[in-house]
Amino acid sequence: MSDVAYAMTNDHEDYELINGQVYMMSRPNTNHMKVEGNIFAAFYNYLNGKRCVPFNETDVFFDDDNNFVPDVIIVCDPDIIEDDGIHGTPDLVVEILSKSTARKDRAEKFFAYEKYGVKEYWIVTPETKSVEVYIRKDDRLLLDNVYSIYSDREWNKLSEDRKAAAKFEIKVSLYDDFVVQLKDIFKRVN
Repeated sequence: MSDVAYAMTNDHEDYELINGQVYMMSRPNTNHMKVEGNIFAAFYNYLNGKRCVPFNETDVFFDDDNNFVPDVIIVCDPDIIEDDGIHGTPDLVVEILSKSTARKDRAEKFFAYEKYGVKEYWIVTPETKSVEVYIRKDDRLLLDNVYSIYSDREWNKLSEDRKAAAKFEIKVSLYDDFVVQLKDIFKRVN
């Protein structure tokens, strides 16, 4: 770990280390926190009593140059769970976009999650009430689907084919019966 990053951990500053570069973390807004809490609650309720465990805002240590703090994760390997965080690859990662993090979440962190073997990656955008779901296939994270909540006006403008293709529940790949309702993710979000 770099000297700068080590000094920050002792000062209890929030940061991420991405490819050896230190990035300070800003505090999320209230809509971000609502979405994070809603996703964590859905994961927690489903996973209660199962092997996999959800975490939110937990350090994930991939290697000496990559220490991320994803918004929500699911870990199915108990051997990588330690007191100070996760030392290895989570099975599912959720990043909730903000203006200051969108580029990192879509670029550097996306490629790192792909490189280190994350099985499922969600990019959530509170402003548009949408979720992009990427699933691992042949060592790559490929876009599986984009889920969106539509306003009445947007819905009325959609073609019948688009309306028929719209999906409002996300099938989580880790379990056959693990489904998260899109409306639950964005509950109480402005």
